[in-house]
Formats: sequence, C-alpha cells, structure tokens
Amino acid sequence: MKTRGALLREQGRRAGYTIDDIEIGEPRSGEVRVKLAAAGLCHSDFHYDAGDGFVDALPMLGGHEGAGIVEEVGPGVTDLAVGDRVITTFIPSCGHCRWCRDGRGNLCDRGADLLTGRAMDGSRRVHSHGEPVTPMTFLGTFAPYTVCPADSLVKFGDDIPMTVAAIAGCAVPTGWGTAVNIAQVRQGDVAVVIGTGGVGMNAVQGARLAGAAVIVAVDPVRWKREKAREFGATHTAADLAEAHALVADLTAGVMADRAIITVGVIPGDMIEPALGLISKGGVLALGGVGAMSTKQVSLSLFPFVMFEKQLRGGVYGGCKPRNDVPKLLDLYRASRLKLDELITRTYRLEDINRGYRDMEEGNTIRGVITFD
Repeated sequence: MKTRGALLREQGRRAGYTIDDIEIGEPRSGEVRVKLAAAGLCHSDFHYDAGDGFVDALPMLGGHEGAGIVEEVGPGVTDLAVGDRVITTFIPSCGHCRWCRDGRGNLCDRGADLLTGRAMDGSRRVHSHGEPVTPMTFLGTFAPYTVCPADSLVKFGDDIPMTVAAIAGCAVPTGWGTAVNIAQVRQGDVAVVIGTGGVGMNAVQGARLAGAAVIVAVDPVRWKREKAREFGATHTAADLAEAHALVADLTAGVMADRAIITVGVIPGDMIEPALGLISKGGVLALGGVGAMSTKQVSLSLFPFVMFEKQLRGGVYGGCKPRNDVPKLLDLYRASRLKLDELITRTYRLEDINRGYRDMEEGNTIRGVITFD
C-alpha cells in the first residue's frame, strides 16, 4: 500500500512534520488494514518534536488517535470484518498477559514495544523511500491508511461521527478515566482540574458525571476557562495560586478532595503546589506526562505523609479500551458526554504543523485531521 504520511525526521528541534511518500505492508497474522477518516492531534505526538519524548528510531509516522473503516483482515482475525467502523487505541490489549488477565488492559505487556518501530512479529512494516519508519504506537494515524494489531481496534456504530470516534480513542478515556478511575472522584467531592485541553476537558466531564459538587478548572487561557463551564466546571482560575485561594475560600480552608493534572507536559516543580490544593487524605492524580528527561520532582515529604495525601499516576485513565470506549460512546448517545464540542478545528494532513501551532498557542481544545 503506497500512500503519504506525516513524518517526524528530527527529535527535539521543533522542525515539525513533513508530508512524504510511505509504503505500508499488507496485514499479517492478527493484523488489520484500516482506511482512516479522521485522526486527532494529541499532544503526545508533539512531545517528540518538542524534545519531551524520544522514540527508538526515526523517521516516525505520527498519530495514534484515529477512526476509519476496515479494508482487509489478516489471518487469525475473527472479531473484525471488512466494512467495520473502528477506533484506534494506542495500547493493544492481548488479553493473555498478567495485566490483561487482571482486568488492566491499559498496562498490557505489548506496551513495551510501542515506540520501537517494530510490528508484533518483530518486522518493520512501514517504509519511506526504502527507509524503515517507526509508526507511533503500532498505528501511525497521520496517514490515510494504517495496518495495525486487531486488538488495537474497537468497533463502533454508524451513528457516531468519525471525528468524534477518533478522539474517543485517547483524549476522552484518558481524561474521563483519570477523574473516575485514578482520582476516584466521589459524589459531593470538591475537585480541581489543572489544564483544560483535550484531556482536561474530559477530566472535567468525568468529575461531573462522578457527582462532584464543586469542579474548579485551572487554565491560563481565558476562553478555555469559559468553555470549561460548558463541560461541567463550577468555578475557574487562571493559575495554581489563584486556584489555591479560591479553593481555600470555597472549603473554609479544608481544600479539595481530588486534584487532577492534565497539562500537556507536567514540570517537576508543579507537584508541590498542586498537592497544596488537596485536603488531608486527598488525592492528586496525574493524567499528563512529564518530559522523559525529567528526573526530579518538588515534594515536601513531611506534610505529604502526615496528612496522608496520595499521588497517583495513570495511563489511559486506567481505562480498558474495549470495555470503556463503548460505554463512553453510549454516554455521548445519551447526551451526557459532550464530544462534538471538544473539536475546535479540523485540518487537512498538509496543515498538521499549523494544527500543532494552534494547540501550543491555546487556540484549540482538540484539533482533528480529516482524510478524503
């Protein structure tokens, strides 16, 4: 399959993606070829351009949020058929490893090879001008086609728009799940969400659906703070200092039950002031990631221990994609989860770098690439 895709040829230089010819191998055992209709512009694919993350080998075909239609299935694939509408998920779940058997498919052992560029059988399946290419998390959705593991895909109905389905593969479950599964927001809680991009807005929605009485959305971008109220925020703040004063006033100094960090890149010195937002026995959940090079975190251990505070990391919001993505789409069908409103702008593949500039400048909640 010859097509074109957005390739990252340099890491950490902010050189952006280049559109180039690529060749994708035919589906082998356990694989599926999908003709993509839409792909989300997640911050994770920008980390490698910005230098916050590194892949084993360049060039990289970016993209892991996507939705499309199955065109071909490889040997051994029995639960998908040509014509199925599918959502890509960035961690395939084998169903057999210790973590999958324990109901924690987001921690599947197959995640060890996400950034190696190798397919499940160890081969290199994507090439550009004869050079091996690393598809982001087995997927590489910044191209009109992907050949990927069948267990990286979730079927969905024809009543869901492709653009909505694309972001339901990462941003929605990551944000919603960080609030519901990792922070474990409860009925009547005071919750703070720090960062209201594609993941953060869904953390706001997760906190709302979990029954939080007060939800404070923190973001330096004014229009995003205003937008957060549409998704369920009851109060807003421009920064952590303003949020601290606001939460202290709202709770008579007790502070929040839960705080969730969903900024694009979490700096180590954000943890201490974020912990200051939560009460005794409170939980601080991390729905974003720090730069791979970050080794130090600012944390005062004495009050952390004495007040029994908790710091929790979460990947994919603790969601099990094949179970939770359909449930989230059902909430959308019931008008309980806002998904159309998350998509601020759509772009052509050739405009991908403009899309990421818009993200950096705070002009979008989620940008989406659409294919013909």
